[in-house]
Amino acid sequence: MYTPAHFAASEEAVASLLHDSEAANLVTMTEDGLLATLLPFVYEPTVGEHGALHAHMARNNTQWSMPATGEALMIVQGSDAYISPSWYASKAQHGRVVPTWNYSTAHVYGELVIHDDAQWLARHVRRLSDQHETGMPQPWSVDEAPERFIAGQLRAIVGVELLISRVEAKTKLSQNRTPADVDGVIAGLRAVGDSASAADVERARTS
Repeated sequence: MYTPAHFAASEEAVASLLHDSEAANLVTMTEDGLLATLLPFVYEPTVGEHGALHAHMARNNTQWSMPATGEALMIVQGSDAYISPSWYASKAQHGRVVPTWNYSTAHVYGELVIHDDAQWLARHVRRLSDQHETGMPQPWSVDEAPERFIAGQLRAIVGVELLISRVEAKTKLSQNRTPADVDGVIAGLRAVGDSASAADVERARTS
């Protein structure tokens, strides 16, 4: 990943991306070429030497059964946003400004391990459901569904574990702009209703 020094992600930013992101594209190189699937995941920092991403896919998806060549890759995407040059204070000063795109992303590499057993899958889907149901007005639990129904659903999926070997991450959040321009970006993002991206820029400025 091309990452200028001022856009390099801190350890805290990487941990936040892995903890707070909800899904990632799993990319593998196989004999049939590149395959990719968007998967919801759970970050498990205590698994393996560098942590792991746990996910699952449909059993009918052939990607899990196609032997991967080399490392697998999961692309984690944080918030992203168009940045208008009209938001920069420097536009009025000299006009030498152009549009850009702010974003946070992590390329997570590692060994892909397939889990085709009901116990691993049951723990995983419960963990994944609990992660997303937290904060709901009436949180749903796996236990609310009939046991035989859940067993049937588990037979239709396969567990996917990426044992992390390395992470390349980038947070391009206006760190190369002047303080006045950053103020304008934050105000502009809030004005268009993108409070998440505005908060990311705010955090990058103070980190």
